[in-house]
Amino acid sequence: MELGLVGLGKMGGNMRERIRRAGHTVIGYDRNPDLADVHSLEELVGKLKGPRVVWVMVPAGAATQSTVDELSELLQPGDVVVDGGNSRWTDDEKHAEELRAKGIGFVDCGVSGGVWGLENGYALMYGGDKDDVAKVQPIFDALKPEGDFGSVHAGKVGAGHFAKMVHNGIEYAMMQAYAEGWELLEKVDSVTDVREVFRSWQEGTVIRSWLLDLAVNALDDDEHLEGLRGFAQDSGEGRWTVEAAIDNAVPLPAITASLFARFASRQDDSPQMKMIAALRNQFGGHAVEKK
Repeated sequence: MELGLVGLGKMGGNMRERIRRAGHTVIGYDRNPDLADVHSLEELVGKLKGPRVVWVMVPAGAATQSTVDELSELLQPGDVVVDGGNSRWTDDEKHAEELRAKGIGFVDCGVSGGVWGLENGYALMYGGDKDDVAKVQPIFDALKPEGDFGSVHAGKVGAGHFAKMVHNGIEYAMMQAYAEGWELLEKVDSVTDVREVFRSWQEGTVIRSWLLDLAVNALDDDEHLEGLRGFAQDSGEGRWTVEAAIDNAVPLPAITASLFARFASRQDDSPQMKMIAALRNQFGGHAVEKK
């Protein structure tokens, strides 16, 4: 089938290649003319035969909104827009309503796979009407990993990005657990080869995972991670997961703590700990460290 693909960065570019390898035609547009097959969204839409499917892989928020707005003026009834970026599920509901008014379908798709997706395939979580999903299904089949798993119609519009959001929240907590364990092992004198301890966990343990494999890769590159600064950004999906938990009264202590740990990583000198130190000094005479 034919697909229009908007956004050809690290993810989008590799997705274009994987879809083409599966025998489909992909016409790609990107602001960077060196990456693009066409020079505008209008040209992209003009090269596709109806019913058209256009997959959007641009940053969440304003960039996605402006792309959807422009496509809504270019596409025809029966066409479908797929948002494969990391949009908030509430934006999906808004986009679907706007496009539905013009007879255009909308499918949201959470995509996981990162830089490994080209060869290994991408885990896909998508939401939308079954007829709209059916129009995109050949592309889902091309992108997913081989085998029976790795792709799911999670529910109605918004379900795909909601599922991907929770996936990323779980990822936050798993990474935090590995990181805390690694720091403790590095701290004690009795453990003399932390990297090999991590490597030994890759087989036969209940905590083996792809993330553990990646941790070993990182330690092979820099055994004590001395070349890195202890600073970690958050993509936004961890925050949305915690907000959704509050809205639905679902306790998420591990995921919430892992998000807050990232906030703490950005502080060279914790304001909170200044107050803790001052209070300990006031009530117990405990020593404080001066700048």
